[in-house]
Amino acid sequence: MSDGTDSPKTLLNTLRGKKQDQTPVWLMRQAGRYLPEYRELRAQKGGFLELCYDAQAAAEVTIQPIKRFGFDGAILFSDILIVPHAMGQKLWFETGEGPRLAPRLVDADLSSLEAAPEHFEAIYATVRKVAAQLDDKTTFMGFAGSPWTVATYMLHGQGSKDQGVARRYAYSDEVAFSELISAIIDNTVTYLLGQIDAGVDAVQLFDSWAGSLSPAQFEKWVIAPNAEIISRLKAVHADLPIIGFPKGAGAKLAAYVNETGADAIGLDETVDPVWAHETLPADLPLQGNLDPLALITGGEALEKATQNILQVFADRPHVFNLGHGILPDTPIEHVEKLLTLVRQ
Repeated sequence: MSDGTDSPKTLLNTLRGKKQDQTPVWLMRQAGRYLPEYRELRAQKGGFLELCYDAQAAAEVTIQPIKRFGFDGAILFSDILIVPHAMGQKLWFETGEGPRLAPRLVDADLSSLEAAPEHFEAIYATVRKVAAQLDDKTTFMGFAGSPWTVATYMLHGQGSKDQGVARRYAYSDEVAFSELISAIIDNTVTYLLGQIDAGVDAVQLFDSWAGSLSPAQFEKWVIAPNAEIISRLKAVHADLPIIGFPKGAGAKLAAYVNETGADAIGLDETVDPVWAHETLPADLPLQGNLDPLALITGGEALEKATQNILQVFADRPHVFNLGHGILPDTPIEHVEKLLTLVRQ
């Protein structure tokens, strides 16, 4: 917890609103398939979910990019669908097709699910192992999916391009959808408090599908649920930074900032940095927002995009990151080049 003095963790200081001499950097999905050491461990352990629930292996994956690159932050290796799994949906991953959940809640009642809190406990074990191994300069971040995004998977049983099943359900049966959102909120608060107690320094709320909603629905299903989660976490851990990342929110980011109480805001790659800097509060820490494809391309494209972001955000607390997760075909040398550009 903050006592008013700077921590040796530059990323944590930045998330608390204290601009640092050097911009801290971490990358979403930095622990994953672009790393050969990850692919080797994944091959040994089998499926993705098995890897998430193996605390020793998941801790190793979390720390791999810290050992290789020295990022300022470590992000817990896990998945946003741990919450519905712990709520009682069956969860598995189809090779090449992504996650599957059953029963689909568009066809089944929420009350039919039988809670499985042991799935949370497996993640807390990972957190404890990572926290015991990180040095005093590396910020450790936990995370959860935001209720709207999690609900889209729970209702449809898988991902989709337009989240049409969840959007229709929210319009056609608002009472039932509200009950689902409330249940996700309760479980997410429990889950994040468990991560905090196990040793994370900050948490991020991923709303990957926030961009598919109309302004009124965004207010109801993105802003309000995230505000409740943040309020309940702050009631217990007032000084712990919470990053909100409503991907695709665009101009609705201003309302999200004003109404959720998030300490820092992640920007996806479609947000104009100049607009964000001029529109959002001057002391608000911003995170982002390099296009993951610019990182893959490298060369002049990477240099120009990186320098532009650094220049625009030079006078405010800023965490350098991608606008979304690092892609599996990202060259290692481009990540090394990015770190040189940010830190030189």
